[in-house]
Amino acid sequence: MIWRREDAESAASEAPSEQRERKDKDMSDNGEVTIVGTGARLEGNVVSAGSLRIDGQVKGQINADGDVTLSSQSQVEADIRAQNVSVAGRFTGNIVVKDKAHLARGGRIDGNITSKTLVVEEGGVFHGQSIMDAGTSSGSSSAPAASSSTGAAAPDKKEPGQVKV
Repeated sequence: MIWRREDAESAASEAPSEQRERKDKDMSDNGEVTIVGTGARLEGNVVSAGSLRIDGQVKGQINADGDVTLSSQSQVEADIRAQNVSVAGRFTGNIVVKDKAHLARGGRIDGNITSKTLVVEEGGVFHGQSIMDAGTSSGSSSAPAASSSTGAAAPDKKEPGQVKV
């Protein structure tokens, strides 16, 4: 990070906690993205002050102040909390987002999603419960809507509780 003289002078007068909060805010405002590469395998808690893109494997918890993107080669077994989530790879776990959850063509989600908006592209497979929460995405909703959907062709016989896309 490059500092301007004015920033250095104002930072010197701030308390350490204020400096940390300012740095975290700057990181998320600047569109900084943390990338977990294709060959990476992480196990545990992943926390990002900005956005996160996963190309490799993650098992555990994922918390991001920004967006989380799972690429087509990703394999993730975790619970995700973020602003928005886009899944193009394989995901198992629960997703809680403040705004939009997106399941891309070829992606698969096995688990529950709590979001304001859910987009499932043709060819995406979603098996779980969707809770459309217009308020805060705290994981509770007065009227949860359960659904399971897939981008595959719908068979003649529909199973109860399934939505075919």
